Amino acid sequence: MKEKLTIVKVGGNVINNPEALLGFLLNFSKVEGNKILVHGGGKRATQLAADLGIEATIINGRRVTDTTTLEIVTMVYAGLLNKNITATLQKFNCNALGLSGADGNSIQAHKRIVKDVDYGFAGDVDGINETNIATFIKGGMTPVFCAITHDGKGQLLNTNADTIASEIAVGMSDLYDVSLIYTFEKNGVLTSVNDDESVITDINSEKYKQLKEQEIIADGMLPKMENCFDALQKGVLEVIIGNPTVIINKKQLFTTLTL
Repeated sequence: MKEKLTIVKVGGNVINNPEALLGFLLNFSKVEGNKILVHGGGKRATQLAADLGIEATIINGRRVTDTTTLEIVTMVYAGLLNKNITATLQKFNCNALGLSGADGNSIQAHKRIVKDVDYGFAGDVDGINETNIATFIKGGMTPVFCAITHDGKGQLLNTNADTIASEIAVGMSDLYDVSLIYTFEKNGVLTSVNDDESVITDINSEKYKQLKEQEIIADGMLPKMENCFDALQKGVLEVIIGNPTVIINKKQLFTTLTL
């Protein structure tokens, strides 16, 4: 029988709100058993870029990453955010290990092939090093991954954090029974973005198609949902979307995805 592994991705406005992030990390430290945290930080990177007079370009929910933007996201994701999150988890007696995809050759990627849009130094994941990641876990550590990968040739790449969470979940499912939880400031997938109680509690592949056609699910939620269903199709046992407290409280509203 495989051991259980919980993979949690945190993003959205939770990252930008110090109080909300602190509360989330305290709750995450209480999650029992093997666990991995994946964090975004796109809004923080966008703000820093704006402070520097650099306008972010987002197409289909994904950031276009030129050379300057790559430097900014690397500083924000792999530096400022990753190390502050890691230090806070240590404060809560969670032995966190802050990582990018380059560390331990954990996540290999390639520069996205240009089709309709040139996303610059955006990375698409080729695979993860599940053996090395499992070594960290077996050593009593909790890996904390930011949204930076590498191509094995010295090039860092900006990779969607939702995708990283999904790819790690898929790769680790060979070794563990994996639950994947996406957390952000909302209670789940909503029928109305202005009504936090309008949670769609269950979404399967067919219902997702309908919601997408109705444009209830659109913009930045689209790549998140694609990653969720990809993970389910490749062996991940459970995918949940909800607000940060869902990791310790399953009695509240949240969205469960199934095939």
